Amino acid sequence: MPRSLALVVIHVIFSTKDRTPILNDKVRPDLFAYLATVARNAGCECYRVGGVADHVHLAIRLLKQQTIAKLVEQLKTSSSRWLKTQGIPRFTWQIGYGAFSVGPADVDALLRYIDRQEEHHRAQTFRDEFSAFLRKYGLDATDEHLWD
Repeated sequence: MPRSLALVVIHVIFSTKDRTPILNDKVRPDLFAYLATVARNAGCECYRVGGVADHVHLAIRLLKQQTIAKLVEQLKTSSSRWLKTQGIPRFTWQIGYGAFSVGPADVDALLRYIDRQEEHHRAQTFRDEFSAFLRKYGLDATDEHLWD
C-alpha cells in the first residue's frame, strides 16, 4: 500500500492536582478552546473538549505519527502555563491521565457524554467516574496510587 492510513480516536481524561475544583465557570470555555487548539496544532483532530471544575475530557483523533504520551504532555504543559496567565498562579494538573480507545461507532456517544459533564457530575464524583472507566476497559480500578 503506497499510503499509511489510520483512524485512532481516543478519550483523554485528566484532573487538576488533588482534584482541586479550581477550573471555574469563567475559565472553562477558554480552557476548552485552548486545549482544542493545542491538539490541532499537534496535527490532531479535536472533536470535543469538556469537563467540570476538577477535570477535563477530550475526544481526539490522533495524527498517525503522534503518540498519546507526547500529545498529553503537550496538552497539560501548555495549558498549565496558560492557566497561570489567567489568574490561577499555582495551577497544576495531576501527574497521570487516562486514555481510552474509541471505535468509530462510539464517537457520537462519547461527544454526548463530554457535552453532559456538568449534569453527569451532579450525581457522580470524578473518582467514581474514572474508576468506572477503568472497570469498563478491564484495568485495575483499586490501585490507590492512581489518586495523587
